Amino acid sequence: MDDGPQEHDEYPHLKESALNADPAAQQSLLDVQAQDSTLAQLAHRRRNLPEHERVAELTEQITEVNGNRVEADTAVADLTRAQSKADAEVEQVKARKARDEERLNSGAVSNPKDLESLQHELVALDRRIATLEDEELEVMEQLEEAQTGLSVITADLEALRTDLAQVETARDTALAEIDERVAAAEQDRELVVAKVPDELLSLYDKVREQYGGLGAAALRARRCEGCRLELNGADLREIATRPEDEVLRCPECSRILVRTPESGL
Repeated sequence: MDDGPQEHDEYPHLKESALNADPAAQQSLLDVQAQDSTLAQLAHRRRNLPEHERVAELTEQITEVNGNRVEADTAVADLTRAQSKADAEVEQVKARKARDEERLNSGAVSNPKDLESLQHELVALDRRIATLEDEELEVMEQLEEAQTGLSVITADLEALRTDLAQVETARDTALAEIDERVAAAEQDRELVVAKVPDELLSLYDKVREQYGGLGAAALRARRCEGCRLELNGADLREIATRPEDEVLRCPECSRILVRTPESGL
């Protein structure tokens, strides 16, 4: 059995990638990560625009107020019909009274009993007209109140729709700006990704998927910019011995660790 020294046994915490890539390609991988981070931020901003929430709120309010408008409009229509009916009843009784008065004044009724009956009917018709006119006035007041309420609700609804249109315009403007920045970032990514070997890019994509969108990070001032942790002296000494083209993994967070002139090795 070979008891000779095993490679890197002294530094068991430094993650292996078993991959080599030109240092310039590794630096380009940081540029790819920068564009991917930008794209992720833009996607997050797109999903979380405050205008989205405001549009939803206004849409819900419009639905509610429009329901109130439908109810108010129905009430106005019902009261309008009720007023028309009350008007017709008043006119009908008034017409009957006018006919009776005409008979009374024409002298066509000479029988005292018939004459008394006609006079009693005229008195009853006057009372009926008074009652109907009171009912008609009450309906008119209800109708006026309902029309006023409908006007207020309609004005509120129009104001909400105006607000919604303005917010939608602001949202669409913000989305167009984001889309423009996304297109620029995607174009820049295409330029830098061409400088990264397929094998390294494949590893990067795998790590990025595993670790929340951050697959590669620079080593600066002895600190991994992925996990923000400072590496210990043993790991830094081991990194300093590794070939420049060796692809390293952070011993703390396992992301691809790209050495830089500011690594502090």
